[in-house]
Amino acid sequence: MRPELKSLAAVLIAVVPLGVVSVGCKPSGSSSERNERWATTENTNVAIDWDKVNEAYKLAEGPEDFEKRVNEIYGGSEIISVSVSDLDDKTQLVTGFFDKNTNGAVDESEKVFTIRRELTGASSAQYQTVGYGPYYGYHSPFLSIASGMMMGSMMSRMFMPGYVPMYQQPYTTPGTRVADLHQSRSSYRAANPSQFQRSQSGRTYNRPSSTTRTTTGGAARGGGGGFRGGGKFGVASKGRAVRLDA
Repeated sequence: MRPELKSLAAVLIAVVPLGVVSVGCKPSGSSSERNERWATTENTNVAIDWDKVNEAYKLAEGPEDFEKRVNEIYGGSEIISVSVSDLDDKTQLVTGFFDKNTNGAVDESEKVFTIRRELTGASSAQYQTVGYGPYYGYHSPFLSIASGMMMGSMMSRMFMPGYVPMYQQPYTTPGTRVADLHQSRSSYRAANPSQFQRSQSGRTYNRPSSTTRTTTGGAARGGGGGFRGGGKFGVASKGRAVRLDA
């Protein structure tokens, strides 16, 4: 073979594979990359305003009123079921949970939060909220309450003479109430659109509470010692950040 033909053949051999490889590469900023950025994964969770949850418990007239208030606070699509149990004459345990298997029981993996209330004297008590699952790491300070403070009957009953615990047989949100809670929450959101913001993924998230501080790095702290969820709005995803725009 002539020398010039040998040189041309060598160039073609080097260039052709590179061309094949370049065909398989996706250009930066492609449509598929943009779509992936906005994908909603199973690891995303909606932030909860814990200050509002603590206040809702304090003002609730009963378990049904509390579960209604909690679901108005929560900005996601799931319904938070509630279990209320009086462990003894002085202690009440309230559990918020996602009843994913619809069996009406609190499974450990379904817990969202617990509120433990304890009488500390004839006219004083305290309660604390703790987060679970995606909200693990949040805990409120021990919140003090006393007879004469503004509170709902769910809490004020314990200061009444002759008080007898009402939930020794635990209350749990019945399955028949789920549809009603969905409806009441939808009506609440329609009447208070400024409290919620919709992301480009189509999910709705609660706006932050004015009482919640945000620490360096973006982690939100609930009032008085909460470490996660506070009033931060958006989603948290394991291993990656998910951007939200109004």
